[in-house]
Amino acid sequence: MDWLQAIILGIIQGLTEFIPISSTGHLYIGRKLFGLEEAGIYLDTMLHIGTLIALLVFYKDIIIKLIKKPFSRITALLVVGTIPAVFAGVLFSDFFDEISKTGVTIGWEFLVTGIFLWFADSIRNGAKKIDDLSLFDSFFIGSFQAFAIFPAISRSGMTIVGALIRKMDKEAAAYFSFLLSIPAIFGGVIFQLKDVMSGNVPQISLLSMLVATISSAFFGYIAVKFMISFVKRQSLRIFAIYVWVLGGFIILLQKIAIF
Repeated sequence: MDWLQAIILGIIQGLTEFIPISSTGHLYIGRKLFGLEEAGIYLDTMLHIGTLIALLVFYKDIIIKLIKKPFSRITALLVVGTIPAVFAGVLFSDFFDEISKTGVTIGWEFLVTGIFLWFADSIRNGAKKIDDLSLFDSFFIGSFQAFAIFPAISRSGMTIVGALIRKMDKEAAAYFSFLLSIPAIFGGVIFQLKDVMSGNVPQISLLSMLVATISSAFFGYIAVKFMISFVKRQSLRIFAIYVWVLGGFIILLQKIAIF
């Protein structure tokens, strides 16, 4: 992987982690186009560290408060909201790892993501803020996050939809969605590091990996700020149309054995 590929993959990860079009699905496409399939988990781990850095910087004030008062109500919401994803990851990780490697279902998963995003716009805007959420609300939203174990199901898209169903204000829904992704991404990175440390690490230069991580962090921060503002005023259906077109194109290429 050269530095230009590293920058591009970092941009892909940074933007698509928070724009609701699935970062894992797009990374699969990017790695395949660049012939970097063998990089797999190692590359994904470094890129996810980049988006985790973006989140920690964006939510630094909340993170500091949670460090000072670790048993706050927000901590409880994040813990409860993360439980469904933990169960899904522990119980079905081997199955979904195999799906991720082959990419055989990603076209269909993009289509499913589009359906949920299109549905989100039919939900009447609620008034709940984070302080109004119950533990059940958080668990419900987290259950939607668990579906993102499928490689091309958007984590941010699903949690925003779940939050809107629970009558959250659109801006607050996006804000909580990305906040809830911090423990999920952190846990995923730890889980992936275990596999990286126990397996054969591909020969990718340290400079390329550093560039990819920085690129992911920079564009991830931009994407978080953009989406919180975007969701408040604009429709998610533009992203639904995009993933439908992309999913349909991938299915077509797979049918004719090109992709």
